[in-house]
Amino acid sequence: MNNWKTSKLKDVCDRVTVGFVGSMAHEYQETGVPFFRSQNITPFRLNLDGLKYVSEQFHEKIRKSALHPGDVAVVRTGYPGTACVIPKGLEVSNCSDLVIIRPGKQLNPYFLCAIFNSTFGRDLVGGNLVGAAQQHFNITVAKELKFLLPSRAVQDKIAVILSTYDELIENNQRRIALLEKMAEEIYREWFVRMRFPGHEKVKKVKGLPEGWQRTKVVTLTSYLKRGVAPQYDDFAEGFAINQKCIRDGKLDLSFARHQSRDVSADRQIRFGDVLVNSTGEGTLGRVAQVLTQLSNCIVDSHVTIVRPKHNVPIHYFGMTLKAWEVHFSTMGRGATNQTELSPTVIGNIEVTMPSKPLQDVFESHAEPLFAQITYLTAQNEHLTRTRDLLLPRLISGKLSVEHLDIQFPPGMEVRP
Repeated sequence: MNNWKTSKLKDVCDRVTVGFVGSMAHEYQETGVPFFRSQNITPFRLNLDGLKYVSEQFHEKIRKSALHPGDVAVVRTGYPGTACVIPKGLEVSNCSDLVIIRPGKQLNPYFLCAIFNSTFGRDLVGGNLVGAAQQHFNITVAKELKFLLPSRAVQDKIAVILSTYDELIENNQRRIALLEKMAEEIYREWFVRMRFPGHEKVKKVKGLPEGWQRTKVVTLTSYLKRGVAPQYDDFAEGFAINQKCIRDGKLDLSFARHQSRDVSADRQIRFGDVLVNSTGEGTLGRVAQVLTQLSNCIVDSHVTIVRPKHNVPIHYFGMTLKAWEVHFSTMGRGATNQTELSPTVIGNIEVTMPSKPLQDVFESHAEPLFAQITYLTAQNEHLTRTRDLLLPRLISGKLSVEHLDIQFPPGMEVRP
């Protein structure tokens, strides 16, 4: 790495600025120009969940914070330093409270993104935050950050290696989304629109198909309790799931923390458990189901475990409670900043259970879909770990790529 040179960010970039800072309460609309916030920026790629839009007029008014394909968007507050590259297909977008970096010709955007997302980059940003009440990544500081940079040709090779992992992860994410949509569509078609197999021949009894019944959740569960206060220990083997782990109907263990508290087997989560956020402004009522085998894992006191009995169809039970998520968010009781959703409230909601034969048919359709989702999720976790192990070695030059014959994908511009 003799030809790696120390450079300041401002010397290798055409532009370093900040996204719009100001009130957005009345600017969002249903469609328009995509408008990104900190929560849309995840390591290496955009997260479009919860994406906001603004009008063309507002976009023109704050054109200084417009994003262009190839820009690197970096989070300023919350998880400062987290970065992704704005993709080529996104010609028009805008943002608030992000650092916007437009690399010059000698800097590969993806290589810069990799630096920010590395341990080195996180430490570098973390050591240069400003502010008292809420620390943030300041653009004045950002411009002065120093990096070791190889030639553009080496940067391009490193970018290809790392981006290949991200493309595989992204492809798996798309497949997961399709599988989830298929399962949801079957559920809606059969149990919301009531067009289940053979529905034309089934009689109605008191408003329900014959053999169906309404029952309270508590009668379907073998365990319905809040979690416990964990004993956090960064070196422990156990994990504690908190309300941050439950988002978008999924369980994200990247937010789980190591814990060492010894609890009974009942309090450890099991395959098929449904987890419901039971406190927290903005997260109340979020639902996710455990569809992987997790050992020595508990939930903290902000989360309720809703465990189906052994004879209750796991996937039907999980999807039914997920359908209640929008209602759970309004069913909390208590002061505004201490609203709680108690196990009793969850247990008392009334759900519809189809006939046993139809339950079995639905599970036979849903189980392989969710099994494939679990497999692809595990693949992505493995790909992410491998990428993150390679990352520091590649951007530091410890793992040389100069003599590798790398096939560049179509459309990737390679510079000498």
